[in-house]
Amino acid sequence: MTTALLQTTYFGPVQWYQKLNRYDHCVIEQHDTYQKQTYKNRCVIATANGLQALTVPVEVSSNREEVKDVRISDHNNWRKVHWHALQSAYSESPFFDYYVDDIRPFFEKKYAFLIDFNEAIRQTICELVDIHPSVEYSLKFRVESLELRDFRDVIHAKHPQEDAEFEARPYWQVFQHRYGFQPNLSILDLLFCMGPESVFYL
Repeated sequence: MTTALLQTTYFGPVQWYQKLNRYDHCVIEQHDTYQKQTYKNRCVIATANGLQALTVPVEVSSNREEVKDVRISDHNNWRKVHWHALQSAYSESPFFDYYVDDIRPFFEKKYAFLIDFNEAIRQTICELVDIHPSVEYSLKFRVESLELRDFRDVIHAKHPQEDAEFEARPYWQVFQHRYGFQPNLSILDLLFCMGPESVFYL
């Protein structure tokens, strides 16, 4: 059985969900030290003005705080900001109206911990895309081993590493006529643009 080792993500990129779909089993690391500028609390969408990163503000008490202990902040009314950004970017996409009632609640309900928020998102996205991964959370910090394919640093918002298993094949996007195809955006981009066909892309 092949196992992928992943970080937790906030509406993670297509590449991340590809691993959920293609690996027999996935372990999500929750004992690593929280770092800024990762997909843990950030997603990237395509807008009329180009790419936009949406970041969930968090409260981190120390430089050694584990991801499982990171709390979500209510700073800057971010839920409203993120939801308006998604509406602006995808209201004209083919499947936004189809999925809006499933996605909107994430910007209405308050979650205390980032890890719980991300897991609720993951479960909903997997249902909508119709993939059924075997997922568990790490019980301790995992080190790289022969049994694990470690994608924790490969799938990275700022410093991605080469991934021979992932090819960002083009699909229709709302603003591709302006900017061309934008690869490996948030899974929401694929979902709103491709709908039920998203699973075939993964």
